[in-house]
Amino acid sequence: MPPSSLAPESLGPTITIGEILVEIMATTTGNGFLDAQPLIGPFPSGAPAIFIDQVAKLGAQAGIIATVGKDDFGQLNIERLRKDGADVSAITISPDYPTGSAFVRYANDGTRDFVYNIARSAAGEISLTDAAKALIARAGHLHVMGSALSIPAVWPIVEYALHDIKQRGGTLSLDPNMRKELAAGRETGRQFAALLQATDLLLPSGDELFVASPAASENEAIDALLSSGISEIVLKRGQDGSTLYTKTGPVHRPAFLVDEIDPTGAGDCFGATYLTCRRLGHSAVQALDYANAAGARNVTHRGPMEGTSTFHELDQFMASTPRK
Repeated sequence: MPPSSLAPESLGPTITIGEILVEIMATTTGNGFLDAQPLIGPFPSGAPAIFIDQVAKLGAQAGIIATVGKDDFGQLNIERLRKDGADVSAITISPDYPTGSAFVRYANDGTRDFVYNIARSAAGEISLTDAAKALIARAGHLHVMGSALSIPAVWPIVEYALHDIKQRGGTLSLDPNMRKELAAGRETGRQFAALLQATDLLLPSGDELFVASPAASENEAIDALLSSGISEIVLKRGQDGSTLYTKTGPVHRPAFLVDEIDPTGAGDCFGATYLTCRRLGHSAVQALDYANAAGARNVTHRGPMEGTSTFHELDQFMASTPRK
């Protein structure tokens, strides 16, 4: 099996930068929010927050740079992250803006409608504070979600963190987690390209692979990305499992069979688990199996952070759940 290309856990925490939200979900299926309807929540959310919570639940060092509002939604998120073991010292509290939010409703065909408030919420007020610099100075690995690049204030912090962490021998993982239209924007496209050049681990889902490398086929995209210097590419295939690509060849592992309740956050849990396993020295097969289990277990819970898992919970899940 290919050895890990990622900085070991002993170098310092995995950190991420970006949005913290609450998610509020419709309890009925249908189209959008044009009619009054019952809702449940709030649930702690935001792709970077879900990711770092999963890293912490596995017992690894983890921290996040973010901003929440001075409200119950912000407190809810901070307390969840702290309880699960994440370093919350670099989360600032805005006295002027509310915590970001996402309202979600499932349609009958399984697709989702979202109403977001991110850019004009506390999430958009993120800044490079002294506490953020202190967390970066201890970090061994930086994880970036492509969605976070939609917040203009995020990029200067990412640039600062990337330079600081890389010069100490740290590593970078990137989850594209963005639409092609966003990546095609001039400034965001430049930022995304700069991240790709520094990426050690790429974690795309489906067509996100072609956001990272426009190509005629999956194999061509993979070959181009590996030739560019990326050491590990893990393609998340949902119900078809996952595949690791390195210069030594592919490693594929099957998915676990579960009844899906809520898919939001599954990819974040997958990526966090694969990364953490590799930083802890697990083999590629072990990392893929644990990551598949983390994503599958997450979708059996309502709420994007409600299904984050410990290693013990993943071991129990893997022992009792059939594979596809």
